[in-house]
Amino acid sequence: METKNREKMLLIIVAACIGLWVVQYVLIMPVYHAWTGRQDKIHDLRTKIATGHITLASGPNIESQWNRMRTNTLSVNPTAAESQLYTNFQKWATASLVSLAGQKPEKKDSDDPAYSNEEWHADVTGSMAQIFAFLYSVESSPLGLRVDSVDLSSRDDAGQQLALGLTVSGLILNPDTNSVPNK
Repeated sequence: METKNREKMLLIIVAACIGLWVVQYVLIMPVYHAWTGRQDKIHDLRTKIATGHITLASGPNIESQWNRMRTNTLSVNPTAAESQLYTNFQKWATASLVSLAGQKPEKKDSDDPAYSNEEWHADVTGSMAQIFAFLYSVESSPLGLRVDSVDLSSRDDAGQQLALGLTVSGLILNPDTNSVPNK
């Protein structure tokens, strides 16, 4: 009789273990995974909300930077854009004491109707300090310029006189597609 009670007890224990195993995989694990997934989603949403608050707080700064960039682009009129670049390159050359040997404009169209570029190539000669001052003037100007290429070579054996070939692209925004929306 003890053997039958022992077998019954073992069967009850095995059934309880199998039942607990089934409960774990059918109920507990799905609930656990749903809970951790929910916690991850809440964390992601809190991060996005914090990022949104930062973006909203920096909105006026971003808008003022965009307005500054928009007003410092080249004119839509090609002749006026070339005149802007010519005048600024003359001013930078005079300020940095370099000799401006030549300037050449070239209109670059874009696939995007929102903007186009005016490419400008300038040949400059001067000492290293003068060339660096000229490059600094170009780079630090508020105009919407991007330096595309810089070719620097020596004009004498000692390297005292340098020749600079500089190609920049000036940004021209189409006013129809780049206006700031009203609030």
